[in-house]
Amino acid sequence: MRICVVGAGSIGGVIAAALAAGGASADVCVLARGATLNAIRADGLRVGWADGTAEVVAKLPAAADGAELGEQDVVIVAVKAQSLPGALPNIVPLLGPQTAVLSTLNGVPWWFFDGPDGFGGPFAGCHLDSVDPGGLVAAAIPAGRVIGGTVHMSASSPEPGVVRRYSGNGLIIGEPSGGLSSPRVSGLAAVLREAGLDITVSPHVRDDIWYKLWGNLTVNPVSALTGAMADQVLDDDLVRAFCESAMIETREIGARIGCPIEQTPADRNAVTRKLGSFRTSMLQDADAGRTLELDALTGAVREIGALVGVPTPSVDALHGLTRLRARVLSAGR
Repeated sequence: MRICVVGAGSIGGVIAAALAAGGASADVCVLARGATLNAIRADGLRVGWADGTAEVVAKLPAAADGAELGEQDVVIVAVKAQSLPGALPNIVPLLGPQTAVLSTLNGVPWWFFDGPDGFGGPFAGCHLDSVDPGGLVAAAIPAGRVIGGTVHMSASSPEPGVVRRYSGNGLIIGEPSGGLSSPRVSGLAAVLREAGLDITVSPHVRDDIWYKLWGNLTVNPVSALTGAMADQVLDDDLVRAFCESAMIETREIGARIGCPIEQTPADRNAVTRKLGSFRTSMLQDADAGRTLELDALTGAVREIGALVGVPTPSVDALHGLTRLRARVLSAGR
């Protein structure tokens, strides 16, 4: 199976290195750019645990232009949502007539209300400008190509071509239309398992994506605002209460679009606590001067809330404050 991983940062690096070391079933390459591309070409993709153990050096083809890599059987999108539109010109040459695209983005993906099953009832096919301004992504990667996915692992990229893992090894994938697994999902799942990843094939992958969003949309932005570690965010009673109010708004939106969540915010925060003290991906991006994946998290929740008639005052406040912080940081650099 010819597989190209788009983005060789933290999560993309873990997946690409695992596939490269996982056996003969995957012929893997990466689409990267700049210093990351140069580092991979010179020294390989170096992935190991944060304590320095089990480092793998994956020597694999890498290019900035998809035309150099050619058509693939599967393209795994592992860039941040805000970077995807800019990557499209280099992704399109990877797409043959039958190429599937595995979406692993945090937050709400561009295809969330699209697809043949009419997901979202009266909202099926609604365009979300927060995650796909102008519909550029949907035009280049229509929903029919998509395999839905969400990642449950934590990693960082301290320097180009180097990835450090902290916890988790899971990836949930499934057909956006739901139901039993298709041949393309089963085939991809087998290859990813052979690579050593913990793969769950879900009949309700949109629900899994919404649940992951539910856990990310508060701690991530608050950490970027404050510089706090995840456990520090949850240890402050006032901040935790504010986060829980935003989660209640989001849970109600999920119920109205067909992604119900039975847990309480306290239940979900208990799961986050098990991860210990860690720097969220959004805090890492803020400290590194990178753009924040805010629109796919809080921005999308606000937009969907307006669509289904659920007020989102707490999510609005969180979105506005974090957006302003990002603007101030950007202006100061």
